[in-house]
Amino acid sequence: MGDQANWRAERREAAAAQAAALERRKAGESVQARELLVGFVKEMRARGVEPEPLRAQVVGSGASYRTGVIGWYLRRNRSLGVDVDANFYILGVPASLKSRLAGVDILPSDPPLVVGQGARDGESMPLKELLRLRLASTA
Repeated sequence: MGDQANWRAERREAAAAQAAALERRKAGESVQARELLVGFVKEMRARGVEPEPLRAQVVGSGASYRTGVIGWYLRRNRSLGVDVDANFYILGVPASLKSRLAGVDILPSDPPLVVGQGARDGESMPLKELLRLRLASTA
């Protein structure tokens, strides 16, 4: 039984090390992605594109709620946004009567280098490319 206990302990250690490595990689990617967003915000301001109030889209509906966040949408479907301080937002929320009346509080997310990773084919895109396309749409 000692061998099995050692094996389990080794597996736990390996899993913990793997999880820690993944977290370090994600944190590094978020730093790079945040730099891209800072550049995007600077460029939008340089082009004179004014930020606007961002609305959170109700998942599976055409409705949206006020958020109190001012910034720019990154996708045409308004599912992603960036605020004036270069914080990244996922703008999908569940339906709620309270939110419909009072708006919704949304928190920024760690920005990914690849947006929509793990989504359906065609929905995944490098953040750098998404920002390039969004800037091109302002020209």
